[in-house]
Amino acid sequence: MNLSYCPKCGKLFSKNFREVCNSCHAELEKDYERCAEHLRKNKGMDIQQLSDELEISIKQITKWIREGRISLLDAPNMSYPCESCGVLIREAHLCDSCKKRLQRDVKNANSSGMLQHNPDDDRNRGAYRIGDRLHERGK
Repeated sequence: MNLSYCPKCGKLFSKNFREVCNSCHAELEKDYERCAEHLRKNKGMDIQQLSDELEISIKQITKWIREGRISLLDAPNMSYPCESCGVLIREAHLCDSCKKRLQRDVKNANSSGMLQHNPDDDRNRGAYRIGDRLHERGK
């Protein structure tokens, strides 16, 4: 049994498929229903207005958007923060400038040799070959 403390209320609970205890999960589901209903009625809201009016954190609303539970198709002003810099975006996890910066950094790391793959590492990692066994017998 995998026991953990609920990050919302601090109660000890059996952590199986959820990140929070059953009572906090039920509360989050009620918040989600309120949020989705409010957004259906007020399609022009942005994430800050939605958070302020319903007293639900931007982090939680963002999580529901990323999970696909809240759609941005019918909410033209709705966006959520980039995971790197916090600028508001409507898709993916990173804004265009952060994506480009990350791609540039990876390219620079590849060209400088920092990310070169060594095939010998794969051969020696976690493998036990017959040659090892024969070598041990010879000692």
